[in-house]
Amino acid sequence: MNKVKVICNPSSGRQIIQRRIDYLISLLINEGYTVAKFNTKNKDDAMLETMRSCKEDWDFIIACGGDGTVNEVAKGIAMSDRKIPVAILSAGTVNDFANHMGLPKNMDEFFEMIKKENIKGVDLGRVNDEYFVNVAACGLLTNVGYQVQPEAKALLGRMAYYIEGVKEIPKQKFQPFRVRFESEEYNEEEDILLFLISNSAAIGGFKHLAPDASVSDGYLDVVIIKKSEVGDLAQIFINIFKGEHVNHPNVTYFKTKKLKVTTEEEITIDIDGEYGGVLPAVFEVVSNQFNIFVP
Repeated sequence: MNKVKVICNPSSGRQIIQRRIDYLISLLINEGYTVAKFNTKNKDDAMLETMRSCKEDWDFIIACGGDGTVNEVAKGIAMSDRKIPVAILSAGTVNDFANHMGLPKNMDEFFEMIKKENIKGVDLGRVNDEYFVNVAACGLLTNVGYQVQPEAKALLGRMAYYIEGVKEIPKQKFQPFRVRFESEEYNEEEDILLFLISNSAAIGGFKHLAPDASVSDGYLDVVIIKKSEVGDLAQIFINIFKGEHVNHPNVTYFKTKKLKVTTEEEITIDIDGEYGGVLPAVFEVVSNQFNIFVP
């Protein structure tokens, strides 16, 4: 494995990341790797470049950016016949997947991980024609990710999401919506505030939102927060820090391979922090489709 394509979102993490990438590229070149760097400009650039790289003779990809960039690279791999492995260098505001997997941020450690070629196959989620590495979500505050301006993300980091979230709460007024869930494990129609369909345990900076989730168990983890009074909702959010929210009577938590979600309302789907269409939708796991370097 000596030909590497670096796919980088230059708006993620500002100039400090660019310096780190240049240092990593110099390490790779000094070790005899052939390296080409591609900077994304528009939506889907990372996905299209990944598909090109899979068709050509590149041995692996380094994906540098936030969860949105990683999502596009994963989608490009999923849509390609040749599944070349990916090293994920987290550089965005929120990097739930990279953090959950314990991927190194130090460039020397990252370089050592690449040299060891320890590769793990992980699952992806699919919703309609889109893919997600980490999470798909609908309902309360799930539209915050793509309402935060890129400049605010770069300047304020995670705080930008919290500020946007606080601004959104008065607008949303905790309006529940009626949803029908259909799966082998769970069939109900109910009024809910939000639901998450997760591949990993870490979502939005919370480490235990889907506490039993595994990226390689062949299942997606579903967390449903039902219609609640403000006091109950506050208790649920406090419990999230320990992963104990799943024991609350207003929370449903289960694993599934496939889930159909229907509603009469126009509810937006958020996929790894980006806009992912609207309900109704079918969510399903795509097992072992994405090969990544791990320490």
